[in-house]
Amino acid sequence: MRVKRGIVRHRRHKKIRKLAKGYQGGRHGTFVKAKEAVIKAGQHAYRDRKKKKRNFRSLWIVRLNAAVRATGGKYSIFINQLKKKGIMLDRKVLSELAIREPEVFAKIVKEVSGK
Repeated sequence: MRVKRGIVRHRRHKKIRKLAKGYQGGRHGTFVKAKEAVIKAGQHAYRDRKKKKRNFRSLWIVRLNAAVRATGGKYSIFINQLKKKGIMLDRKVLSELAIREPEVFAKIVKEVSGK
């Protein structure tokens, strides 16, 4: 018996074209090019989800460094003293405090540095 795959193939192609919506040129209409584009986009998305975590950590460190230097200290010494004192605040929370609550951050720096 012959299998023509009309509906099956149509649905599969439709699913890929839906994922390629907004792509330019043949990448959104031609199934073969659209499939390549969707696969490549998925690879970039996977890679950049990992990269996003690195980028944010780097941003928090830059913000913290600027905030600590404004009080006359250094980032590396500040982090080291935080660990020695057993203060369990991560870089994300500390950078948010430095931006939104500078008085609280100043108290933390004072507590850590012992001045």
